[in-house]
Amino acid sequence: MLTYEYTAKDSATGQKVKSEVQAESEHAAVQMITKEGLAPIEITLKQNANGSLLGKFLHRIRVKDKVLFSRQLSTLINAGLPLVQSLRNVARQTSNKNLQEVISKVIADVEAGSSFSSALAKFPQVFDEVFINLIAAGEASGTLDRSLERLADQQEKDAEILSKVRGAMIYPVIVLLVMVGVVGFMIIAVLPQVQKVYDGIKGAHLPILTRVLLAVSNFMVHWWWIVLAVVVAGTFFTTRWARTFGGKQVIDRIKMKAWPIGPLFRKLYMARFARTGSTLVASGVPLIQMLQITSKSVNNVHVEASLKRATDKVRGGKALSEALANDPNFLELVPNMLKIGEDSGSMEQMLEKTADYYEKEVDTQIKNISTIIEPVLMIILGVVALLIVAAILLPIYGLVGQNIAGR
Repeated sequence: MLTYEYTAKDSATGQKVKSEVQAESEHAAVQMITKEGLAPIEITLKQNANGSLLGKFLHRIRVKDKVLFSRQLSTLINAGLPLVQSLRNVARQTSNKNLQEVISKVIADVEAGSSFSSALAKFPQVFDEVFINLIAAGEASGTLDRSLERLADQQEKDAEILSKVRGAMIYPVIVLLVMVGVVGFMIIAVLPQVQKVYDGIKGAHLPILTRVLLAVSNFMVHWWWIVLAVVVAGTFFTTRWARTFGGKQVIDRIKMKAWPIGPLFRKLYMARFARTGSTLVASGVPLIQMLQITSKSVNNVHVEASLKRATDKVRGGKALSEALANDPNFLELVPNMLKIGEDSGSMEQMLEKTADYYEKEVDTQIKNISTIIEPVLMIILGVVALLIVAAILLPIYGLVGQNIAGR
């Protein structure tokens, strides 16, 4: 149940009344207020702890929540329960307050006469275009339970593969953070003490490496606020730039070309295209619409542009395999498998096999990257530590050599 705050006019006395009511949706709240002989003037959802920034973070709608929503709703509809009753049961079972609120509003729209897909389309931040189009296809064909089951399977596979990619990046990020922390501590805390020792020694001639690191240390100690301002400003403007179309073009190109992550991301995009395409084709979505939806779900502007060009070619009468052949953003296996699917009338199966193949390739690529990155990071960390130690010890050996020579 959700809590609504409302202002209403008492029909008998004409006075304004302010109070609260608990209901499954705003529509249900209006009905409850009206039954009490009140005319609603304003009604708003009460913002409790879950309405705060922290509450929204803790109760955000995760992929796991949407998978459970899809699978539970599929089971209930398959068992013969009406859609609205199934949605109410799912809303009671979910622990995510934000999702409960969304489902309540969807129920109200469906009760008011909207289709299920139209009601979901009002929440694009929760349900993407793939989700909505699959629901619409399921409604049109009378196989809503199957469409929901396919959605749950696809969301689980997408979440699994993204989790593996993120997991592969955790180790190098941790090592880099440790490296930056150690170097920062040495430069800010250790080197200034070393400089005091050398300043008190007459005739001490510092090597170029030591002088450079001491200069960096002095700048960091005395002008740290400039460094902090540059880091903050750089992060802010880089983030803003990354959201622009030009920034996305550069970043997405780096993802596909940079070693060693390039092969990983290219295979990830192929798997995502094939998995989404297979799910849409299986649900009866037309080919042109499938291409339009998958172009947005791949999440790479260059692959999206290739799919848009392919869509225009398919509209002109070309086969999809021919439209994607020799495209630099698509690996050769994809059009080859599509060609087999077109010739045999088994496009759905070929796309599914392509997705399975590239998902396994992504797993292999992640293991290869982990194997490569670990020794590379260790070497970099060792070189940095060696430079700092050398900057500290080289002057000492120099002084010892001068003393020996002076004797």
